[in-house]
Amino acid sequence: MLAGSFIGALLLLGCFSCAQTHPISKSSTIIEVGAQQTQQYLPLLKGKRVAVFANQTSTIQQTHLVDSLIKLGIQIVKIFGPEHGFRGTAGAGEAVSDGKDSKTSIPIISLYGNHKKPTPAELSEVDVMLFDIQDIGVRFYTYISSLQYYLEAAIENDKEFVLLDRPNPNGFYIDGPVLDMRFKSFVGMQPIPVVYGMTIGEYAQMLVGERWLSSEANQKIQSADIHIVPCTGYTHDAIYRLPVPPSPNLQQMQSLYLYPSTCFFEGTILSEGRGTDKPFQIFGHPLLPDSLYTFTPAPNAGASNSKCYFQKCYGWNLSGTTEEVLSKLNKQIQLKYLLDAYRLFPVKDSFFLPNQFFNKLAGNDELMSQIKNHMTEEQIKASWQPALNAFKAIRKKYLLYQDFKK
Repeated sequence: MLAGSFIGALLLLGCFSCAQTHPISKSSTIIEVGAQQTQQYLPLLKGKRVAVFANQTSTIQQTHLVDSLIKLGIQIVKIFGPEHGFRGTAGAGEAVSDGKDSKTSIPIISLYGNHKKPTPAELSEVDVMLFDIQDIGVRFYTYISSLQYYLEAAIENDKEFVLLDRPNPNGFYIDGPVLDMRFKSFVGMQPIPVVYGMTIGEYAQMLVGERWLSSEANQKIQSADIHIVPCTGYTHDAIYRLPVPPSPNLQQMQSLYLYPSTCFFEGTILSEGRGTDKPFQIFGHPLLPDSLYTFTPAPNAGASNSKCYFQKCYGWNLSGTTEEVLSKLNKQIQLKYLLDAYRLFPVKDSFFLPNQFFNKLAGNDELMSQIKNHMTEEQIKASWQPALNAFKAIRKKYLLYQDFKK
């Protein structure tokens, strides 16, 4: 079964029901992730030397995928880890060193920082490259960039590639500016919107089908051996609550839902709530009006260094129950938080960081200009629509699951 006729080399494996269950809200449907479909992918791994790209979200029931596979007789020779590391404890942007897993003694290679793609030497004793990461469906969350480099390395080095799919917790809508490729970076490598409404398996299919990989990988795609193991019970209408936090500052579903709207503050002088117990749910700055919500960020386990530490900040608190937060967002990126903060900030010239990181997050230089020119949210969002419509047409070719209702 193929999710489109884009390439004969891409194989979508069937489904097998296992014991772990993750219920979704407003439904009795049970979702089972790709990693649970062991009967579908174990035959691809047996008797082979396997490299695993994984982190703390890569589990079967409550057991890490690596531990489960070893117990099932799979020979894992190497582990690759993304931003935040294999065990998911490093802060955003924090360097992660290579080493050995303390539990299994398997070598771990970090694919973050200056080394993002496995080298031929690192893959010389590998037969199969397995990928299993819980993504969150936001363009500037770097796991999809790591996926691209890992997939490219598999194709370039003639390695079999197996991806175990997982639901997208923000997979029930599409919104945001589509990236202008002039602003390509590790926080945005392809012309997709901020919220793109695809699982990581669907996204992998799009990378292959649209030939968005390296030139060398694109030349070898027809002979590539790529397998996607899908979830069962998942549709894009699902509200999927993650069993394991995907990174240190997304410990709560409220933060994860607000992240597409409030992560833009990473490109400004304002605190985005790092160093508090509600990152991405609160934001502010000492220079904003003191009548606003008050908080004081400080170093913690997930953010040892960030903005405005030990300073009293004034701003906004968007926290609440998950249902309240979802209701506030209304299945779209909310720009009003950014627009209100800019309007009230007294020193406009210093609102955006001079390193232009805001433009990397936005994927263009238009959003910054639109904010500075006091355009309304409606006007800004209208400017996104032509590119969004074009992306939606591309996206539909690669869906593995029933789409959300329009």
